[in-house]
Amino acid sequence: TTTPRIGDILQKLAPFLKMYGEYVKNFDNAMELVKTWTERSPQFKFIIEDIQKEKVCGNLTLQHHMLEPVQRIPRYEMLLKDYLRKLPQDSLDWKDAEKSLEIISTAASHSNSAIRKMENLKKLLEIYEMLGEEEDIVNPSNELIKEGQILKLAARNTSAQERYLFL
Repeated sequence: TTTPRIGDILQKLAPFLKMYGEYVKNFDNAMELVKTWTERSPQFKFIIEDIQKEKVCGNLTLQHHMLEPVQRIPRYEMLLKDYLRKLPQDSLDWKDAEKSLEIISTAASHSNSAIRKMENLKKLLEIYEMLGEEEDIVNPSNELIKEGQILKLAARNTSAQERYLFL
């Protein structure tokens, strides 16, 4: 009640939120691993189900709990925006809350960027497998811009041949 502020606290903790980008990058792979091992190992499935029954889990699945960190940054960003809308501009917490929002928005952007990079690498891997794994195109510096059917016109007789192009 003496210093009702949160902006200064969030400002100090916000830089640590950048690590969520790493978590988000590996999220799909982690979810797939849990699914695979749940299907493959009855013992693993039993342990997971047993843990999920505990009161502390709140009747939620492991996958639900794994999703929580992915949703955390956007949730903080929304809460801070709402807080700033309702906070008087002459409040002692205004500048700190504004700076916190800036840092958290950057972390959210970083997290979204990590998701896009992972999706791009996943798509490149699919293309690599479709092409018979001959030309290694899976590289973080490579980006799929467009793909689709095209018609290749022969220079000599202007006949058209269908091709599928990856740009």
